[in-house]
Parts: sequence; C-alpha cells; structure tokens
Amino acid sequence: MSRRLTIVAIGLVGLVAIIFILRQSSGTLPSIGGDRFAYVIYMGIWATLIGSAVLARPEGLGHSLKQLVAWIGIFLIVMAAYSYRYELQDMASRITAGLIPGSPISAVDASGRNQITLIRNANGHFNARGTVQGESVTFLVDTGATDIVLSNEDAARAGIDVTQLRYNIPVSTANGMTTSARQNVDRLSIGPIALDNVTVMISRKGDLEGSLLGMNFINRLRSFEIRGDRMILTQ
Repeated sequence: MSRRLTIVAIGLVGLVAIIFILRQSSGTLPSIGGDRFAYVIYMGIWATLIGSAVLARPEGLGHSLKQLVAWIGIFLIVMAAYSYRYELQDMASRITAGLIPGSPISAVDASGRNQITLIRNANGHFNARGTVQGESVTFLVDTGATDIVLSNEDAARAGIDVTQLRYNIPVSTANGMTTSARQNVDRLSIGPIALDNVTVMISRKGDLEGSLLGMNFINRLRSFEIRGDRMILTQ
C-alpha cells in the first residue's frame, strides 16, 4: 500500500509540474527562474515522499512522526558536522598533538596559506613529525642549526643509499667535530607544509640519535614565530 501511495503521489507531483510548465509558457502564470522552479519541484518531491511514507505506515501516525523526527535530527547533525568540518579537524589535530608529541596542528591562515603549530614538549624542545620522500621522520627543531640533518638510520629508511655517500663535510656536534654527507631529497614535509628539492646533511652512523630540522627549512617559509609553548610555521 505504501509503495502504491508513493508512486501515485510522485505521479501527482509530476502532473502538477507539467500543468505548471504549460500554463507558465502560455503566459497564464507569472514567469519564475529555472533554478527556483527546479528547487520548488525538488522540495515538492521530497515532501511527497516523506508525507506518503508517514501516512502509509501501519504502525500509526505517532510512531511514524517519531521516526521522522529522528531522521531530521540525524540530518541536522550531519549538516552541522559538515559546516564545522574545519573546526573539527583542528580539534582532532590538537588532540592528536597532545597524545603523540611532535604531531603538527594543521591550519590555514586568513590568507589561505598552509600553517602548522608545534607544541613544546616536556623537555622544553619542539619536535615535528614529518616525512622525507614519503617516509615518516621525527625531527627536533633546532633554530641554532644551519642545515637539516638526517640521522643515518632515517636517511636509509627514506630510500637513500647511505653506503655510497661521501662523508666529507666537516660539522660540529655536541660530541666534537665529525663529518657528514650532503644530499638532495625530492620532498620534505611537515603536515601540509611541503618543500621540494631540499638539501640535507646526513650524519655518519652512530653520530646522531635523531634528525634535526634546521634553518634551511625555516628560511624557505613565509614566517616563523614562537608564542609561549607554541611554534607557528607558515608557508
């Protein structure tokens, strides 16, 4: 019965639409825009479907109205989530940053530029979880370092053949002088901020426990600032 009623209702809506079009073209009715007319027909079909489904259910009008209210509530929740999707993404990024140290909080500034925020860790440093040529790398942000320095292990995981490099660049470390190799990587990214064709230094095996994000990354950005326990990088 419900199916027959729905078909009849849609047929009636279609018949009214045909009569409306014929009378509008003959000048009997005032002309309206095509988009507005399509919207009226679209809403009419939905109203017909919902109305016929409610009235034709054997459980009774009260039960059908409860289901209708529930579906309207679900629809409103979905629309609200879509409308505030960027705020929800930012909230999720903040939660992730709290649970996983170094996770960047991604955002877009007022000018539409990619922006990340890093939270200072318990040791007072800023860590940044990023990728080098698609492989995950956790950096220590070091504004006192001129170069980006990859540990030997991180470089190998990024697909660099560390056994074929020439470690002939003198560098100073906390443990004294040593040598590193210079290498270009196709892409280095921290969150949505990505740089192509980046020059990095690669440490000898055992010289560096983790990788460093130096000023040759920061200098290629539009801005860099520290506000309390937050570091904000804008591309």
